[in-house]
Amino acid sequence: MVAKPLRLVLISTPLGFVGSGRGGGVELTLISIVKGLLEIGHEVVLVAPEGSALPPDCQKAEIITVNGKEQAGWQHQNFYAPMTIPLDGILPKLLEKALEIAESSDAILNLCYDWLPLWITPYVKPKIFHLISMGAVSKLMQSTINHLAKSHHSRLGFHTNRQASDFHLTGEPIVLGNGFDLKKYNFRLVKDGPLGWAGRIAPEKGLEDAVKVAASLGDTLLVWGIVDDEKYAAKIDASVPSGTIQWRGFLNTHNFQEELGTCRAFINTPKWNEAYGNVVMEAMACGVPVVAYDRGGPGELVKQGVTGWLVPPDDINQLKEAVSKVADIERTNCRDWAIDSASYEAFGKRIHFWITNGIKA
Repeated sequence: MVAKPLRLVLISTPLGFVGSGRGGGVELTLISIVKGLLEIGHEVVLVAPEGSALPPDCQKAEIITVNGKEQAGWQHQNFYAPMTIPLDGILPKLLEKALEIAESSDAILNLCYDWLPLWITPYVKPKIFHLISMGAVSKLMQSTINHLAKSHHSRLGFHTNRQASDFHLTGEPIVLGNGFDLKKYNFRLVKDGPLGWAGRIAPEKGLEDAVKVAASLGDTLLVWGIVDDEKYAAKIDASVPSGTIQWRGFLNTHNFQEELGTCRAFINTPKWNEAYGNVVMEAMACGVPVVAYDRGGPGELVKQGVTGWLVPPDDINQLKEAVSKVADIERTNCRDWAIDSASYEAFGKRIHFWITNGIKA
């Protein structure tokens, strides 16, 4: 418990309600932060889209929901796209409610990757901290973060050094990693299961490369995630023999880890600078070795030859070769690395020190 508990307001992603899976890894990160902060002794108020709900172990947090029209995530737009806010948009409503509550709170923690909360930070009394959830997927977002870093460097947190390198910061990046409730991931000693892949089914996640590897090995690939691009998914499915892909959909953590743990290897093939790579750490929490492109956050998570293999980005031949070597990896190494580096308890403490120090700055 902390000597002086804080009242903190969290702003969720506007991309779907919490629990829908549409917010991607931000949803999992959000829940870990809420749980970690509550256990330290802080008071948490979550502002989120209508329909959002927190799991039972986060029930001490207050949740306030708002309704409004969704806008496209930056990862789905052209790099040079302008900022657009729809009439009756959810983003300004989330921010408006958070600012209202913050009048009687200590700080706001924003998990929404969007322009408005960043832009408004210097102009409002409440102190807004931003956990940046993606790399520079937009020129506008990159420029806005670069600009804010000049005056409010201490308010910007990142998941990995590689993610932070996408931006021009005024000092050393504040790198916070991520955290998971590792008690919810069962360790499995499996050597001969299928291959696995997880993420949003969209071009930037590179599913087609993992599918090519599975097809070339005559193997089965379990695929988990929400289909963001139906045409993309159909094209991939039609490109390989029937049965190569088993579409598993979006599952809650319990069901996901139950299936994930049966895999002999997890393949991670991002085409962009992944900020962290939640699914990479979730796989290792189950004892599953990871074969990943050495690109973005996963390049900091996978220990070469210890918890898996890193290969040059977009090199499918080396990806295939690395999959054939996963039997050399001790699955206990994967679980141990997850426990040492990615517990929600340690993550919550890092968030605590970041915000408490930032409030004093």
